Amino acid sequence: MSPIPERPLVLVAMGGHAFIARGERGTHEEHAANADRIAALLMTLVERNYDLVVTHGNGPQVGNLLLQQEAAGGDVPASPLDVLVAMTEGSLGYYLQQALLNELRAKEIRRYVVTAVTQVLVDGDDPAFRDPTKPIGPFLSQEEAERRRAELGWKVREDAAGRGWRRLVPSPRPQRVVQRDMIREGARSGHIVVACGGGGIPIIRDAGDRFVGIEAVIDKDLTSSVLASNIGATLLIILTDVPQVLVHFGKPEQRPIGAVTLEEIERYHADGHFPAGSMGPKIEAVIQFLRSGGSRALITNPDSLPEAIEGRAGSHFIGRI
Repeated sequence: MSPIPERPLVLVAMGGHAFIARGERGTHEEHAANADRIAALLMTLVERNYDLVVTHGNGPQVGNLLLQQEAAGGDVPASPLDVLVAMTEGSLGYYLQQALLNELRAKEIRRYVVTAVTQVLVDGDDPAFRDPTKPIGPFLSQEEAERRRAELGWKVREDAAGRGWRRLVPSPRPQRVVQRDMIREGARSGHIVVACGGGGIPIIRDAGDRFVGIEAVIDKDLTSSVLASNIGATLLIILTDVPQVLVHFGKPEQRPIGAVTLEEIERYHADGHFPAGSMGPKIEAVIQFLRSGGSRALITNPDSLPEAIEGRAGSHFIGRI
C-alpha cells in the first residue's frame, strides 16, 4: 500500500488592520465580527485540504495598549514592548481561534485550532538598533516628546502628516522562529496554528546565552516569510488591502501584476517599484521565501482570496523552475 501523501502546507499572513475595518474603533464586538469574517474566508483553504498556519499583524492593538498605559498615568506598572506583543498574540489569537473553531464545527470538520505565543530571534548587533525607524504609540507634543527623549532616552520624530511626535523603535530582521518545529508539527497533524502575531516577540541572546526580550518591532511579513521557509510551506499568501500588486504606480502605464517569476519580481523590486513604506516589505518577503526554496507565493486582499486560490485573481509569484 502506498503512503498517504502529505497535504500541501500554506502560510497566510494578514495585517492587524484585518481585525479593525476602516472607520471602526476596535471594540471587542468589532474584533469578534471581523475575526468571523476572516475565518469564513480561510475556510476556502481548509475545504481545499490545505494544512494551515496563520500569522497576523498587531499594530493597532499594540497602539491601543500603549495608549492605555499612557492613560493609567503611572498608577499601573507599564509593560515593555515585547510583553505587549505577547499580550496581543494571545488576544488576537483568541479571536481568530474561536472564530475558526466555530466555522469548523458548523461544517463538521474535525480539525482544531491552537495559538502559539511565538518568540523570534533577532541579532543584538542588527544595525536597526543603532537607527530606530519604526513609529509606535500615541502622538505627543514636541515638548513632551523632547522631555521623554531626555529622561528616557527615546528616539522621537515628528509625523510627516503633522499629527504630532512619536517614539521610534528598532525593526531588526528576523533570524529564526523559536517555536518553528512545534508550529510545523501542529499543522502537519491537521490542526490550524495561529503564530508569529505582530512579527513575533523579539528576543536576543545575552552574554550568558539566555533569551531576553527586547524593545523592538519585527516586520510581520518578513517573519512570515522566515516561518514559511522554516516549516516547509508550499505556498505563502500575504493578505493586504489591494487585490493585486501594481507596477508603475501612479503613472499612465500603471498596471497590475498577474503571474510572474522570481526573476521578474526581483527585477521590478530592483527598479524601485515597491516603496519601503507600503508594498516593499511584502515583496521582499515573497522574494526571500522563493529564494529559500518556496515554490509559490500570492498577494491579494481577503475578499479576493477564494478566486485567487483558483488563479482568477491576485498577484502570483513562482520560484525558480
